[in-house]
Amino acid sequence: MSRYLREQFEEVDLTPGRGRLSAMLSLAFGMLAFTGSFCFLFPDWFTTPEFRALYSATWLRVTLYAGIAVAFVAGFVSVLRHENRRYGLVGMLLACMAALFGSGQLDVPPVAGRSVYAGLDYFVLTLLVLGLVFIPLERAFAKRPEQKTLRKGWVTDMKYFLFSHVGLQLISFFTIIPIQVVLHDKVDIGFQQKIASLPLWVQFIGILVAVDFGTYWAHRAMHEIPALWKIHAVHHSSEQMDWLASSRLHLGEILVNRFLGYLPIFVLGFSPAAVYAYLVFISFHAIFIHANVRFRFPVLRWVIATPEFHHWHHSSEDEAVDKNYAAFLPVYDVLFGTVYMPDKLASTYGTRASTQVPEGVVKQFLFPFRRNRPV
Repeated sequence: MSRYLREQFEEVDLTPGRGRLSAMLSLAFGMLAFTGSFCFLFPDWFTTPEFRALYSATWLRVTLYAGIAVAFVAGFVSVLRHENRRYGLVGMLLACMAALFGSGQLDVPPVAGRSVYAGLDYFVLTLLVLGLVFIPLERAFAKRPEQKTLRKGWVTDMKYFLFSHVGLQLISFFTIIPIQVVLHDKVDIGFQQKIASLPLWVQFIGILVAVDFGTYWAHRAMHEIPALWKIHAVHHSSEQMDWLASSRLHLGEILVNRFLGYLPIFVLGFSPAAVYAYLVFISFHAIFIHANVRFRFPVLRWVIATPEFHHWHHSSEDEAVDKNYAAFLPVYDVLFGTVYMPDKLASTYGTRASTQVPEGVVKQFLFPFRRNRPV
């Protein structure tokens, strides 16, 4: 199935007028609507408990029906224009099934404790918002205009995106919960209260400084220690950069990043409002710095990591290898001698010939554990 998806839906020309764009729109919105309909049908299984109190069932249903309408209309247009009508028909079928399944209720009260769930709502809403923001942004300000929206590797990256959102509870179980269990009686409550009483903007900067210092050294270790590089190489295996490329992370790296990110936040005791602001920022920022955009930000690029800064980190050019480790603050790379910011943009990406990462999520998961592979 994965091979079929890559053959049929990667490197696809979506030039308007051929029915392919409408076919892809129909399939995309049809799949999103169909997936989202399960959140209405089984809200206690497929919605995130922390988000339920924020939901408006009316607006969510309006969003669902809008997606269904787009999928059906685009599918109908595709059937009329596309040489292969089955894609439009599949999109229309998904829209009809979403309309049928989406007749459930979403007004589920918060559950006691942490029930077992899959964050399907988190996946659908995040993908919808990010797609609507970044796809037009990359088309309007493309660094590489010739790069296709459905470029090589996007199917694999979408699977990573799906897991990192739907598997939110599983990831938390192996990162946040161990920290809470081990350190809950070892933190200084008085010190934490003083931190939490600081102005939100001060706490926000404090989180950035503290977290990025730890992740800088963890990121650097993943490049300089061969065993860790084989894990991190999965992220660097993308040969074309765009907003979805940020999702390609080995499970081991996801757990390490989440653990190191949450540890100083828990120990220092930042207020929930500051933490939420930070999480929203880093979620958007991590995607933005991978995007296929040509923005330079002449001054800002030395204050906070920009797409230009991070694209050089992903570059396979000799001068750029093992540079620009910081996730947010380039000052750490300046201080520790790992910054690289020439007066041009990166042009080639991916791992070099000494590290050949296979295609596909399963093969990439197993890659670090295989012997006799050059690193």
